Amino acid sequence: MNVKSYKDLVVWQKSILLVTKVYKLTDNLPKEEMYGLIGQMRRCSVSIPSNIAEGSRRSSRKDFRNFLTNVYGSGAELETQLIICKKLNLLQGNATDIVESLLEEVMRMLNKLVSNLQKSVSTHYSLPTTN
Repeated sequence: MNVKSYKDLVVWQKSILLVTKVYKLTDNLPKEEMYGLIGQMRRCSVSIPSNIAEGSRRSSRKDFRNFLTNVYGSGAELETQLIICKKLNLLQGNATDIVESLLEEVMRMLNKLVSNLQKSVSTHYSLPTTN
């Protein structure tokens, strides 16, 4: 991976956009959810680009990959909270569609990045075969 900064990673850029969409979406939730769903959704969405950034600054690709696995958890958490919002009819119509679509895109990009890091780690650290 030849990027100068985590800011060059499209997955990080998209995850920043995801955070802004989550903040706007949660502005429409009932105020009594401030310390419930609103806080949870905002924290886990912020965790996504934060873990990408922190992991990219680690000393190895393996460490970076480990931070990216944390992003999977945050993504699943956000997805679950969106489902809860829908089940409780806390948001009108298809209000969650943009966030859900963007989250899916970020997770697909993350899968690709993790796969690429795994390949480079496996190639770089593979044990010699014996005959």
